[in-house]
Amino acid sequence: MDDIVRQSLAKWPNVPSCTGWLMLDRRGNWRMRDEAAQASGAPGTAIRHDALLGFINRNYEVDERGQWFFQNGPQRVYVELGYTPWVVRLSVDAGGALALHDQGGGRFEPAAVFVDEDGAILFADHTQPARIAVLHDHDLELFADHATLADDGSMSGELHWNAQAPLPLQSIRHDEVAARFGFIASPAAAAAAVHTPT
Repeated sequence: MDDIVRQSLAKWPNVPSCTGWLMLDRRGNWRMRDEAAQASGAPGTAIRHDALLGFINRNYEVDERGQWFFQNGPQRVYVELGYTPWVVRLSVDAGGALALHDQGGGRFEPAAVFVDEDGAILFADHTQPARIAVLHDHDLELFADHATLADDGSMSGELHWNAQAPLPLQSIRHDEVAARFGFIASPAAAAAAVHTPT
C-alpha cells in the first residue's frame, strides 16, 4: 500500500466504503462503472491511464471476508470481479521458458491448474491461502501448445511447466471457484443481500 494512502487512512479513518463502481473484468481490465453501467449490469469503461492503473494495482487488497478492494486514499472501493481476483497472461521467452504475470505485472508461480466447464483455465499459486487467477483467453492457444490433453474431449491432461513435474489439469465448476478459494465476486450483491429485508 502506498505511504500516501496509509497517511490518508490515519487522517480520515471513517470514510464510508463504496461498492459497484470498480470492476476487474475477465481479461484483467480495470473498469469504472457509473450509475448507468451498474443499473444495466454493463462492465463499464476501461481505465487506460497508466498512472491510475499503477495506483490501483499497488493498493489492491482483500478484506477478512474475501472481498477485494482498491484503497483509494481514505476510501475503500470494493471491486466487482468478472471471474477471479487475478487475471494472468502466459508468455514464453526466447529460451522456451513459460511465465505467468498478473494484471499488475507481478510474477505468478503456478502450483495447480484447473479447467472449468466452459474451458476456462485457472491457476492457483503457492501462497497460503492460494491466490486463484483465470488465464486471459488470448493465451489459450499458447497454453494448449504446452499441455497434453486427452483425446476424449474431457479436458483432462497436464501442463508441462518448464523443468518441474507436469501439473495435472483438474476440473472445477465455475460456480465453485469463489467458495473454494475464499473470495466474494460481487461485494455489491453481498451488501445488497445484507440490507434486503427478509
